[in-house]
Amino acid sequence: MDLHNLGRTGIKVSPLCLGAMMFGAWGNPDHDESVRIIHRALDEGINFIDTADVYSQGESEVIVGKALSTVERSKVVLATKVHSPMGDDPNSQGNSRRWIIAECDNSLRRLGTDYIDLYQIHRPDEGVDIDETLGALSDLVHQGKIRLFGSSTFPAEQIVEAQWVAERRGRERFRTEQPPYSILVRGIERDVLPVAQQYGMGVLPWSPLAGGWLSGRFGIGKENTSNRASRIPNRYDLTLPENQRKLEVVTELDLVAKEAGLTMIEMALAFVLEHPAISAAIIGPRTMEQLESQLNAPNIRLDESVLDRIDEIVPPGTNINAADAGWSPSVLTKPRKRRRHH
Repeated sequence: MDLHNLGRTGIKVSPLCLGAMMFGAWGNPDHDESVRIIHRALDEGINFIDTADVYSQGESEVIVGKALSTVERSKVVLATKVHSPMGDDPNSQGNSRRWIIAECDNSLRRLGTDYIDLYQIHRPDEGVDIDETLGALSDLVHQGKIRLFGSSTFPAEQIVEAQWVAERRGRERFRTEQPPYSILVRGIERDVLPVAQQYGMGVLPWSPLAGGWLSGRFGIGKENTSNRASRIPNRYDLTLPENQRKLEVVTELDLVAKEAGLTMIEMALAFVLEHPAISAAIIGPRTMEQLESQLNAPNIRLDESVLDRIDEIVPPGTNINAADAGWSPSVLTKPRKRRRHH
């Protein structure tokens, strides 16, 4: 498959990035099968793998490390992430210098490598000065433990703040952003994508199939189930009006895909790859069959009429369910921050 520029880093990546969240206890507990899926992806031209420390509490990184131990490491662009809790210790999480430096070493050990190509801050941390985070990440770059770093699910204003702080303080800067993006989750088209383009950042959208909603398994009259429903019910509970609306939209999109002679998966991935800001879409297969169903997407070009129809069904810049944005500031999620006397 043709390679894309990872922003202005000079690194070339495949348009599909193999996400490893489903390798391990969260998805496929069979290490050998997961390794075979990774090797199949590499054989098909995918040169970009993304995981995170928190995926199955480190097990995903271990599996990725096993897979990479038998291939030429220099040909794989390897990304992982830090932020989420890794145990009960309150200091074993977040974006502090103390944790970032310690957890980078932990990830290197689990991955069985001496460097990480892209180290990402998994979510914003309102309790940590961004300069503290950028300083720790810059030191890791200078030490050779990571090649570059990025953010994930950061709002546009925090991306801009991080760029300004890096310039003022002489830090290395975020070179990529990993946001949620799909036909159902288009909010980043308003601000995050234009900001990323302005700063020459690579963009690696997670959940281009909207957590399974665009896999072809969802729709009116179908049994709508997901392994993630118990972990994040607000994105799947069909008693919620916004999820009922997703169900209606998916049924409409299914007709659009069929009229275009495509599977829902192919149309959904091709839609994400169509945006000029996107470097690579992160796919997250749990089985070999799921991987195979997604490999053809980079070869598909959606007709303008199909894109226009998608815009009619889900207007640009909108999220059908606000919970799908992946992160909200505490001033919205904690009422006490809005109520002076309570």
